[in-house]
Amino acid sequence: MVVVVTCAGRLPGREACDLFSGTWVVDEAYPLYDSLTCPFVRKEFDCLKYGRMDREYLRYRWKPSRCELPEFNGRDLMARLRGKKVMFVGDSLSLNMYDSLLCMLHAAAPPATISLSDVGVLFEDYNLTVSYYLSHYLVDIVTEKIGRVLKLDSLHGGDTWLTADVLIFNTWHWWPRSGPTQPWDYIQEGDETFKEMDRTSAFSKALFTWAKWVRLNIDPSKKKVFYQGISPSHYHGDEWGESALKSCHGETQPLNSSTYPSGPPPQETIVKEIIPRDKVTLLDITLMSQLRKDGHPSTYSGIYARNDCSHWCLAGLPDTWNLVLYAFLLAS
Repeated sequence: MVVVVTCAGRLPGREACDLFSGTWVVDEAYPLYDSLTCPFVRKEFDCLKYGRMDREYLRYRWKPSRCELPEFNGRDLMARLRGKKVMFVGDSLSLNMYDSLLCMLHAAAPPATISLSDVGVLFEDYNLTVSYYLSHYLVDIVTEKIGRVLKLDSLHGGDTWLTADVLIFNTWHWWPRSGPTQPWDYIQEGDETFKEMDRTSAFSKALFTWAKWVRLNIDPSKKKVFYQGISPSHYHGDEWGESALKSCHGETQPLNSSTYPSGPPPQETIVKEIIPRDKVTLLDITLMSQLRKDGHPSTYSGIYARNDCSHWCLAGLPDTWNLVLYAFLLAS
């Protein structure tokens, strides 16, 4: 089965190599690690442990159309990052990618040389720390007299972020939430406070605040900054040409198409417009991920009773996100 994708995402100095234009191909050497032996796979991503029987989804490798993603070499990556700190900042989709990278490195490092610390996971032979910083919105939520306030132009996590040498940011997954799972009561922009705001507009304003922080604080010669991109969900089959009642449940293969029928989400366009490209590399994972309706935990999660078509099984698609990250780190 071959799935074709085209979008922008060239490696620096290699104009013919667009990492986000390519095909999903079956590779019997995949997956890159055994999730059942990786201690870092959380329940919500551990599909095999919680009953998923089909394994075809594990065998797909992303092949760019005019070049190859580098074969992952965990020891090489750890050597390149010796003495450094890598930090994922964002929501549970950042956590998905974080756990994936830990498993990829765990497969290459002797277990006795891996330890947990207050700030993350330490690969002792390389003095390499990989950590995760939870921030659903990147901007602040502050408890005030009126309640919990999401402040679109306030960002105080930056001091912690600046302790890292490589940063991978992400946000969007929590912005549409409402009701009991919404962790704020009001939105504030400047001196104005609102009970509600268009969520995509609020996301755009928050991302602008984050981009301003990047411009003021990041020296690209000293720190590498990436934006993870917008990870899609698969709850509505009419987005990929099937019944609207269809979801990711029971899907075992990628979408066999060169484009995604419903097109890119508007948030992807916003990300491309706002991120400072001179200081941030975009991991434009959206379209390659839209085609992977087969890659979600669905009902095979150890934490969610519902059908989860937002997160991704591990091993699985986030490993490819990290291969793209690896490619850009090699190129830089």
